[in-house]
Amino acid sequence: MTSTGETPGFREEVRAFLRAELPADWQGVGALPAPERAEFVARWRKIAGSRGYLAVAWPEAYGGRGLTKVDHLVVVEEFSRARVPVGTPGDTVSIKMLGNTVNKWGTPEQKARILPRIISGEDVWCQGYSEPESGSDLSSLRTKAVLREGEWHIDGQKIWTSNAAGANWMFALTRTNPDAPRTQGITMLILPMDQPGVEVRPIEMLSGGRDFCEVFFTDARTPAENVIGAVDDGWTVANSLLSHERGEEAAVNPVLFGLELARLLDLVRERGAERNPAVRARVAAAYSELLVMKAMGDRILASYVRGGTLGPEASVAKLYWSEYHQRLSAIAVDVLGSDALVWEGDLPMRWFRADDPGAPNTSASWLAVHLQNSLAGTVYAGTSQIQRNIIAERALGLPREPRVTKER
Repeated sequence: MTSTGETPGFREEVRAFLRAELPADWQGVGALPAPERAEFVARWRKIAGSRGYLAVAWPEAYGGRGLTKVDHLVVVEEFSRARVPVGTPGDTVSIKMLGNTVNKWGTPEQKARILPRIISGEDVWCQGYSEPESGSDLSSLRTKAVLREGEWHIDGQKIWTSNAAGANWMFALTRTNPDAPRTQGITMLILPMDQPGVEVRPIEMLSGGRDFCEVFFTDARTPAENVIGAVDDGWTVANSLLSHERGEEAAVNPVLFGLELARLLDLVRERGAERNPAVRARVAAAYSELLVMKAMGDRILASYVRGGTLGPEASVAKLYWSEYHQRLSAIAVDVLGSDALVWEGDLPMRWFRADDPGAPNTSASWLAVHLQNSLAGTVYAGTSQIQRNIIAERALGLPREPRVTKER
């Protein structure tokens, strides 16, 4: 099937690449033991990056192919069908979020310096947005940055910072003008993590995972030119990044969730649950919702390709997929029954959204994603409550709620 707007011949090129690089008996990255999986993904990322497949819409000078977002979807579809990842879990932040933002807002010097090092894997990025008491209400952030003698001096704290312990750079929202209105005195800075003023403390989760971190800044420093966008206009850049993140997901998520639904069908058959009318009805509803998600994603992607921007429809897509995933998770848990209490097999590399393709139904990959992380999906990247407010106010034109000022 050819998507509208894809480059002629590109899909067959990707398929030929996969046939040439993968063994004939390939079962999927999730079927590999954990140590082999990590080694394969690192090697696979280098191979895919050398062909420009990690970020096909970026200019060739920066490691891409100069193609379109539709062609990026082609890569996701074909790689997913072959059960290999497009990149690593960290590329969600490094490529999709920071890289695409630099492509839009960065200076020519920033693009030439930052983007190729992302593709090569030399730089791994983390996102410094949330703070204690400044999560969904991000405009209340208090991490401050002061420009002195050609350097920004940064003091404050970030929390729930994914992969901060494994990243060597951060893009962070900082308060640079305390006298300006809440959203008008914020600047997006990029700063190196390996310096005396940055302390990273991993947060151990109930699952044993330590991907989330607290990050403390005590006179951390970064050069004056390390601003993405304009000084005091970081709120505009931040919203552009979040809109892009949610909009790109709108087209990609149906592909990844389609693989999970296929695995759910296998699980239902393995457990004989297809004889249960209630289970059949819930699976049929999930399939219908997936088709709606696909249609929505195609529409959002087409709108982005035409205009280059996304509005509140990105929030509609984020709200939809995150709540869909919880309903799908509930089916899996109910079918597993008491077996859902026991984790077997290796933990997944990917702790959010769809898990590692090819993992067996009884593995911890299946259970970890569906028992825990689908619940987090309605919190990270913007809570469902915030998404509903955005949709109500910006799409439907409903009046804004009065802001409640907290005493400090």
